[in-house]
Amino acid sequence: MAKNVAIGIQQFNELIEKNYFYIDKTSFIKEWWDSGDSVTLINRPRRFGKTLNMSMVEQFFSINYANRSDLFEGLSIWQDEKYRQIQGTYPVISLSFANIKEKDYKMTRKKICQLFTKLYAEHSFLLDSGLLYETDVAYFKRVSEDMDDSDASLALYQLSDFLCRYYGKKVIILLDEYDTPMQEAYVDGYWDDLVAFTRSLFNSTFKTNPWLERGIMTGITRVSKESIFSDLNNLEVVTTTSDKYATSFGFTEEEVFDALDECGLSEEKGEVKRWYDGFIFGKHKDIYNPWSILNFLDKGYFTTYWANTSSNSLVGKLIREGNRSVKAQFEMLLRGETIRTPIDEQIVYNQLDHNEDAVWSLLLASGYLKVLSYDRMELLSPGQEQMYELALTNYEVGRMFDGMVRSWFVEVKGDYNDFVKALLQGDKKSMNAYMNEVTLEMFSSFDSGKKASRNAPERFYHGFVLGLIVDLQDRYLITSNRESGFGRYDVMLEPKNPKEDDAIILEFKVHDPEDETTLKDTVQAALTQIQEKQYAAQLISRGIPANHIRSYGFAFQGKKVLIG
Repeated sequence: MAKNVAIGIQQFNELIEKNYFYIDKTSFIKEWWDSGDSVTLINRPRRFGKTLNMSMVEQFFSINYANRSDLFEGLSIWQDEKYRQIQGTYPVISLSFANIKEKDYKMTRKKICQLFTKLYAEHSFLLDSGLLYETDVAYFKRVSEDMDDSDASLALYQLSDFLCRYYGKKVIILLDEYDTPMQEAYVDGYWDDLVAFTRSLFNSTFKTNPWLERGIMTGITRVSKESIFSDLNNLEVVTTTSDKYATSFGFTEEEVFDALDECGLSEEKGEVKRWYDGFIFGKHKDIYNPWSILNFLDKGYFTTYWANTSSNSLVGKLIREGNRSVKAQFEMLLRGETIRTPIDEQIVYNQLDHNEDAVWSLLLASGYLKVLSYDRMELLSPGQEQMYELALTNYEVGRMFDGMVRSWFVEVKGDYNDFVKALLQGDKKSMNAYMNEVTLEMFSSFDSGKKASRNAPERFYHGFVLGLIVDLQDRYLITSNRESGFGRYDVMLEPKNPKEDDAIILEFKVHDPEDETTLKDTVQAALTQIQEKQYAAQLISRGIPANHIRSYGFAFQGKKVLIG
């Protein structure tokens, strides 16, 4: 009989005690402990079992679970006598930054200090142990949500000392979702303040801590060493391209298919693979995200479970406000194509605004992209950059991005939809009316500057193309910035059924007062460019008659648009 699939439970003991569905990942404990690594940073996408595994590790090693061998009996870790002997024998400090998602540095720092205050309250028995000096007791009592930076940065360091004295054994420190505040700091503009605070905290906790036995940090991204890990040369970093712990987070295909058999859903294997397969960790392919699988096992229907579990605010910001190249490559991904780009797994958040390689690195670390292939270093010439071939991870992620693009047009949905209808019907008068309404609302969304810059029309039209891809991809193959004839057109809509739909070429131009007197002149310059560069050549070569190819010039002057 299939076990009940419980959704959202992140405490290991609760799953075991209530006999809920669980895929055994306790082999991670052995692999990690046998590695001997002092401090391990594990990067995995959200909802990949990081928190559950941290709970499992805590409850395996913690003295607080010394009499809970029942939690592990029958699981793989219990087959090894060595590990049966060390279960429940270490002091463990466990905390999570998962809920620290504040809009400013002051509140972020306060919530971190509240976590430390709670930890100290849980260990208040140390005050009565007789093992603390007067200065230790004074420090213990200073720990609060309003403590100064010096005391806050030493909170985990000092607690390690106190626990080591009490138990006569070094401590294990587990920090889950360490980078959640980092992402919020980038989005909301207090990155530098938070970096200074966390650098000091992590150095005292994981580098200069003589009472530390082992440590694990988990997160989505590997924040650059220069940012917060500058002194941590004892850090073992495990990213999505590493082979270490590759099957410890996420479900393998064998595990998923066995679960489908157990739940009487064997006939759904092919569709489950199409929707939810695609994650690749190191050399291990066919990894599935647990959140989608568990929800499918529980509910039995297909939808975007994993992709809709957060606001995706950072991802949306990076793509919506990205430059021409970012949007053009994202268009390719939405069409099911691949891109080639360098990848740097050390995410430098303050470079995301002007380094497009960092954007793709973040999307890879976050699970939205997968590596199909990469250049082997030994085959590269000196100075040649290693390139990675990337694609959207799976169908679920593609559906999520479709929804995200649509959400950008929510405020002007009626006008935008009316514009698309007018475009398909060739109604230039209505196109002009609707497009001027759309641009008034959308320019600021697709321009990352404080005020509309000269690049605003270009960023807008690439965002506009993304909207077309989402809404018209069933009828048209939509491309932009591709070569045809003697140049590169801006946007081309090639009908999938030429007998029913015309092909459309769009050229966008910003009004240049030195060369053009009016917007009509700018429109004519755009149309002339389409003709002289023979952008229609590609369409004609594919059998589309010239009289079924429509061309439009879009002229921009500020937020004013003229289409001709």
